[in-house]
Amino acid sequence: MTDQQGSSSGIGEPTSNVGEGSEVLYRGMTKAVISEVKLERGLHWVTARRALLKVRRDGLQCRDWFIPYDEIQEAVLQSVWPGLIPGYVLVVRAGGKTYQFGLNWSRFWKGDLPFPVRREKGKVGYSPYSIAVRILAVAMLVYWAWLKFGRN
Repeated sequence: MTDQQGSSSGIGEPTSNVGEGSEVLYRGMTKAVISEVKLERGLHWVTARRALLKVRRDGLQCRDWFIPYDEIQEAVLQSVWPGLIPGYVLVVRAGGKTYQFGLNWSRFWKGDLPFPVRREKGKVGYSPYSIAVRILAVAMLVYWAWLKFGRN
């Protein structure tokens, strides 16, 4: 298993019932990775964990990852507009790892959170992989249009 799909030690390690008894303040779908890579579209997001993020009274839980609030060294909530729909990326540094959670827009993230967080405007960059995929898609569309309309 990759680091993006699970963890082998420390914070975020598989849990059985950690956090299960605490009240859930918010839950929403997320794409999550453990990555030091700056905020950009890339291959690490293709293989990202897709799961329910639960904001509990005592920590963040995403499937078997559990990050207690008192062990968070830094949390940054970046407001992003990656395409047609606005959203957020929550970057959490804890236990020597950097977790990135891609989040849909919600009023919850605009209000007070149960952990200290710095809010920033983020900009989603493009990785070389992401650029190559887009160039290939445009080339295929142009070729299809040429076959359909250009050859008489």
